[in-house]
Amino acid sequence: MSDRASLFALFNEIAIINQLANTAFASVLPAGMTLAQFGVLNHFVRLDPGAVPPKDLASAFQVTRATMTSTLTRMERSELVEIVPNPDDGRGKLVSITAEGREMREQCIMRLQEPMKEAEQVVDVEEVETLLPHLTSLRSKLDNLRD
Repeated sequence: MSDRASLFALFNEIAIINQLANTAFASVLPAGMTLAQFGVLNHFVRLDPGAVPPKDLASAFQVTRATMTSTLTRMERSELVEIVPNPDDGRGKLVSITAEGREMREQCIMRLQEPMKEAEQVVDVEEVETLLPHLTSLRSKLDNLRD
C-alpha cells in the first residue's frame, strides 16, 4: 500500500470510529444536550482557559463563528456558560463555564459509563495503551498544521 493510501486508510478508520463513538455517546446524553455542547463544556474543564472570546472557541472546534454563537446561545439559556461583555473590546464577548456547566459535564461523563462498559467487552486495554500515545502524537501534529 502506498504512503497516501495508508494515510487515507488511517483517517478513514478514525472517521468511522469517531462516528460510532459519537452515536453511542449522543444516545446517552441528557435531554437537550448535544455533542457540540458537551465538547464546549469538556474543553473548558479539560483546558481551564478561563473566560475566552467566542472566536477562540470557534477556532478550537473548527466551526464558523455563527455556528459557535448558536451553540453558546443555547448553552447560556441553560445556564451552562456565562457570556459577558469583553472589557478590552467594546463589541466583543467573553465566555466562561458556570458551576451548572461543570455539573452537566460530570453528568454526561457518568452517562458515558454504560457505553464505555460495553466497549471494554470488545476492546483490548493493552492495545488502547499502545495506540494512545501514537494517536495523541498524530493529533498534535495535525493540530499544528492549523496554525
